[in-house]
Amino acid sequence: MAGNLLYGFLCVRLLPIADYAKFAVVFGFLGTLTLLMDMNFSGTLIPLVGERIDDLKLIADLVASLRQLSRRLYVLVASATTLIFPFLVRKQQWSWRVVAAMAGILLVAVWCARVSGAYGAVLIVLRDRRQWYQAQMISSFGTLALLGAFWVAHWVNAFSAILINVTGIVFVSVSYFCRARSLLGVAGCPSNEKRESIIRLALPNMPNAIFYAFQGQISLLLITLFGRTLAVAGVGALGRLAQIFALFAQMNPLLLEPYFAKLPRAQLKINYLRVLAVEGLLCLFVTGLARYFPQLFRWVLGPKYGNLRFEVFLIIAIGSLNYLGGVLWVIHSARRFIYWWHGLTTIVVTLLIQSMFLWKGNLGTVRGVLTLNLVSVAGALLVSVLAGIYGFTRGPRQIEP
Repeated sequence: MAGNLLYGFLCVRLLPIADYAKFAVVFGFLGTLTLLMDMNFSGTLIPLVGERIDDLKLIADLVASLRQLSRRLYVLVASATTLIFPFLVRKQQWSWRVVAAMAGILLVAVWCARVSGAYGAVLIVLRDRRQWYQAQMISSFGTLALLGAFWVAHWVNAFSAILINVTGIVFVSVSYFCRARSLLGVAGCPSNEKRESIIRLALPNMPNAIFYAFQGQISLLLITLFGRTLAVAGVGALGRLAQIFALFAQMNPLLLEPYFAKLPRAQLKINYLRVLAVEGLLCLFVTGLARYFPQLFRWVLGPKYGNLRFEVFLIIAIGSLNYLGGVLWVIHSARRFIYWWHGLTTIVVTLLIQSMFLWKGNLGTVRGVLTLNLVSVAGALLVSVLAGIYGFTRGPRQIEP
C-alpha cells in the first residue's frame, strides 16, 4: 500500500496537470468498475469452502463457476463502459483517440483485477499468503522502478504512467492465476448449483456493493462530469492525501476487531469510549494541521496545486471522518452491532444529501464537490454513531441457530 501511495504521489508531482487529470480519471473509474465486476462474488469463496480446504476439486469447481459468472458480468460492464465513459468525459475536450485508448485500458485492467480477486482468494483459502504478498510487493516495487527509469529517460507522460501501473495489475493477476492453478492441480467444472450458491451468498451485499462502487469515487465522477481538466486533476491529487488514512485503517481489523470481539461485556463501554476519544483526538489534530498549516500537505502535491489551500483542509477532514467511520464499523462488527436499518439508512441519507447538492450546489469546482463529499461522510458517520447507541441500548444482533 505504501508503494502504491508513493507511486501516486510521484505521478502527482511529475505529470503536468492535463496529464494527471487523465491518470486520475482512469484509476478512479477503475476502482468503480472493479467493484461492479466482482459484486462480492470473490468474497463468497472462503465461506463456501469453509473447513473443506483439502477438497481441491470443490475449490476448483467454485472458481470455475465464479469465472463463468464474471464473464457474463464483464459483458455488461464492458458494454456500459464503452457507452457511458465517453459521455462522462465529454467536457474534458479530449480527442476520440485519447478517450478510446483510456476506455480500452480500463477494460483490460478491470478484467485483470477480477482475475486477481478470484484467484487471490484461492491463495488465501489454501494458506499460501507468502505468494499472495510477494506478487503485490514485486508489482509495487517494480512499477516504482519502471516509473523512475521512464523519468530518467524523459518518457513520463499520462499514458506511460497509466500503462506502467496497469502492467503491475496484469503481473499480479497472472501470478495469482498461475499459482492457483499449480496449487489446485485439477480442472474445475462450473455448475448451476454452485453458481446459485455464490449468488445467494453474495446477494445481501450487492446493494451496498453497487452503492459504494459509485460512492467511493463520487467526487471524481462529479467533477469529471461537471468540471474542467484543472478541477479534475485537483480532485485526483487531493484524493491521494486522503489515502494516507488507508494505511492506518489497515490496522483496525488486525488490532481493534479481535480485541473488542473477546472483550468482556462489563469492560466494553469504557474501552469503546476510550478508543473513540483517542482516535477522535488524532483525527482532530491532523485536521487542525491541515486547516492552519496546509503547506505541510501541499508540499507533497507540489507547486502546481499550491492554490488548493482550503481544499486541503476539506480532503483531510473527509479522510478523518471516513477513518472514524471505519473504526466504528470494525468495533460494531466485532460486537454484532450490525442491523439491516444501518446500511439502508446510510444509503438514504447519503442520497438525500447528494440530491440536495445536485439541485443547489456548484459541482463544477473542487471546493463544491469536496463540500458535498464532506457533508455526505458526516451524515454516514452520524448513522454509525446511532447504530452504536442502539447496540448498547438494545444489545447485539441475535444469530439464529
